[in-house]
Amino acid sequence: MRATATSQAWGDVALLDLVTIKSGQVDPREAAYRGLPLIAPDHIASGTGRLIKRESAAAQGAISGKYLVRPGDVIYSKIRPYLQKAYKCDFDALCSADMYPLTPRRNADSSFILHTLLGHDFTNFAVSVSARSGIPKINREELAEYRMRVPSGAEQREIGLALDDADQLIDTLERLIAKKQAIKQGMMQQLLTGKTRLPGFTEPWREATVGGLTDQHRRTVDPRQDRERRFQHFSLPAFDDGEVPITEPGSAIDSIKFVVPAGSVLVSKLNPRIPRIWAPDGIGDNVIASTEFVVLTPRPGTDRSYLKWLMKSDAVVSRMKLLATGTTGSHARIHPRQVAALETRVPSEPEQVAIAALLDSADREVTLVRRRLTKARAIKQGMVQQLLTGRTRLPVNDEVAA
Repeated sequence: MRATATSQAWGDVALLDLVTIKSGQVDPREAAYRGLPLIAPDHIASGTGRLIKRESAAAQGAISGKYLVRPGDVIYSKIRPYLQKAYKCDFDALCSADMYPLTPRRNADSSFILHTLLGHDFTNFAVSVSARSGIPKINREELAEYRMRVPSGAEQREIGLALDDADQLIDTLERLIAKKQAIKQGMMQQLLTGKTRLPGFTEPWREATVGGLTDQHRRTVDPRQDRERRFQHFSLPAFDDGEVPITEPGSAIDSIKFVVPAGSVLVSKLNPRIPRIWAPDGIGDNVIASTEFVVLTPRPGTDRSYLKWLMKSDAVVSRMKLLATGTTGSHARIHPRQVAALETRVPSEPEQVAIAALLDSADREVTLVRRRLTKARAIKQGMVQQLLTGRTRLPVNDEVAA
């Protein structure tokens, strides 16, 4: 068996030349079907082709007719096509009437079909035709209009396998991040409460308040009055995991800001139900931050990295949630005085340093895997653009192609 690059031209065909849409429904209450998984649009992750929930028809209390799907069938959500919900079954199942059950024809590959349905070209088409009637739904006649360029069945299989492998890597990295995040959260729960003590530390922890551990800085500057000065600006948009974007020095800033001393920890006043803490490293003299932050600088005896983890701990975050005032959600806020009054227990500074070092290490591991995930997703997107358009061709086994 020899793998060679194929020069066979791609053909222009209709999607329905590659698949058939199943017709006829079954009664999910019958014994033969009630135990089968029932897949609806809500059970599929958007844009990934991943099943996020698997539950039997009986468990869902299904009573209306459903389509029977077999391994290798691809199901596609006909409603709200902009959500890009499609799934390739590898087991017998039922799917709701809100989905198209597609069976690949001879020499059509299931994975190739799946990735085509999840691609930008098909999605743009589906969204545009569904907008004709003002209803976010693509009907059979519209589905029949879609045409695509396709290679031989053998090359389809190679493309499908390559994109499946990329998805598997992404899924593995996402699971690894979730695992490492859970480990980190467990470490925080144990180490920041004193439930678990590190070897060599026996000194009792002391009662303290955040205000007793830190100084709050409220000195402000108006960048509009100093156009020649270059500022590094920490803003506060919606962000996750403490990732605060930094405005490039010299950018236009149109309101008064806090001056951020070196070694500070920034705590968001807004929506404390989502802990947003930032401890910027390597900052200079021209660092400013939105006044929606509380700017904390550790006092002697308080380790800065430990302070960062303390402000992210369940005990502190839960108290900030209770103290938050204003409307619920993103408009809730906590006052700087309330932050200062938060009570906690802290160990000696050497134990703080040791605890923070372990948590910093765990956090770096998560960050490294996140970077790998970002790169893997970018590579997958590039593969989709190259492989589904024929710009890049894959070698095909001669015997398979024959």
